[in-house]
Amino acid sequence: MNEKIEKIKEEIAGHVIASKENLESFRIRFLGSKSVVKDLFSDLKTVANEQRREIGQRLNALRQEAQTRFDQAKEQLEDAASDDEKLDLSRPGDSIEIGARHPLSLVRSEIIEIFNRIGFSVSEGPEIEDDWHNFSALNFPPEHPARDMQDTFFIQKGEEEIALRTHTSSVQVRVMENSKPPIRTISPGRVYRNEAISARAHCFFHQVEGLYIDKDVSFADLKQTLMHFAKEMFGEKAQIRLRPSYFPFTEPSAEVDVSCTICNKKGCNVCKYTGWLEILGCGMVDPNVLDSSNIDSKEYSGFAFGMGVERIAQLKYRVNDLRLYSENDVRFLKQFTPGI
Repeated sequence: MNEKIEKIKEEIAGHVIASKENLESFRIRFLGSKSVVKDLFSDLKTVANEQRREIGQRLNALRQEAQTRFDQAKEQLEDAASDDEKLDLSRPGDSIEIGARHPLSLVRSEIIEIFNRIGFSVSEGPEIEDDWHNFSALNFPPEHPARDMQDTFFIQKGEEEIALRTHTSSVQVRVMENSKPPIRTISPGRVYRNEAISARAHCFFHQVEGLYIDKDVSFADLKQTLMHFAKEMFGEKAQIRLRPSYFPFTEPSAEVDVSCTICNKKGCNVCKYTGWLEILGCGMVDPNVLDSSNIDSKEYSGFAFGMGVERIAQLKYRVNDLRLYSENDVRFLKQFTPGI
């Protein structure tokens, strides 16, 4: 009798119940009036008196096990049927959200593509820099205000100063140290300044800086390069003007304005009614910078320029709050992907 009980127990556990038909066959086989379990109860009278109590308990447990398996399978099938009834196959499927490229990524890619077409390669470097690459090699004297902790995020002070880079000019120093002229490269990347966050300033932002070094490079070459960039980025009608300025690593230096694309130089609140918008700084590479990177300043000359990606994006998309670029608001980002 014990062997029969074990055999039926294994059969109950292994019985496949994947449909209502399977469930009904299970009921008939193990719980019906003519089930195998019922037959075992009929055979109980043939068991010796001293074993009848124990066998009876095992038969009751077997019947309960079959009932539990039946109830669980029935509930699962009913739940599956209920889900199928709720599913309306005639309804359109859920739309799949399309990812949106960040506006700064769009502008950065466009800037890179413009300069790639005229022979500029892309170079990158670390965001954590030492004093030499971030300041000294770029002709920053020890007393220069940019070295003050109010402007720079220093990680380590003292003899071996380490800081978050304040510009991607540090990448240009690395390129000059490891390359021989002619050099024609741009350095896109994120930079950090210790500034209060507002609609017009942030503690981190993005730059694209350019460098061209060769024999007989002139300021006219710089102006023509920037004019080409302005027309490619802002349209054929774009004009530029250069204003004298000062940067430690260039001499002479200039600030570059582009004609306002919003009012077409007529004057508006964006350009403060001047008709011009500042977009970048530039100049001829200071001979001290060339010499510090073991490039003979008597044989070679060059120009450099740098622009803020956020600034270009502001002019292109008319977004006047820099904080929007780093908040990752999907509603904001969706505006820059057509069809969403």
